[in-house]
Amino acid sequence: MAAGGPLTLDQILGLYPEDRRPPREEIRAAIDALTADYAERGIELVEVAGGWRIQVRRAVAPWVARLWEEKPARYSRALLETLALIAYRQPITRGEIEDIRGVTVSTQIVKTLTEREWVRVVGHRDVPGRPALYATTRRFLDYFGLRSLNDLPPLAELRDPAFFDEQLQAAGEARPDDTDHDDPR
Repeated sequence: MAAGGPLTLDQILGLYPEDRRPPREEIRAAIDALTADYAERGIELVEVAGGWRIQVRRAVAPWVARLWEEKPARYSRALLETLALIAYRQPITRGEIEDIRGVTVSTQIVKTLTEREWVRVVGHRDVPGRPALYATTRRFLDYFGLRSLNDLPPLAELRDPAFFDEQLQAAGEARPDDTDHDDPR
């Protein structure tokens, strides 16, 4: 809980002095035991791209979020569309994103995505102007609770309106009080 981010198995092992380091199997058994122990609690131990982390369960997140005065960041549709294009079509250039979206990608959007360390430049296309190629990062996977890009929903599922209905319904079930008009969701 104190790490501030996910820990890999090697990082966990590195916490022990060399002469007292347990075998990997013991660490895995401890992870399995904690996962089982947390099964009926408001927290869970999950594996994401960056390793293992303890996080608040989605079902209790709205209540826990009330402990922080700071409002969660709101992202524009343009930013989320850009991020989705990078995630699904990486590596991709800014020009390719603009061709797909039909509008110019704001410099601020690219800046926000790189500052959050959700995307990074992974190379340059070998064409005139050598445009940067963008791809997602491990931090992107960790933030969205994914182990790999394979955990993203298939595009066909996203195009189905039922997918969004299910997501909205699931989010609605997790809300502490559907009559709370102060909640911006």
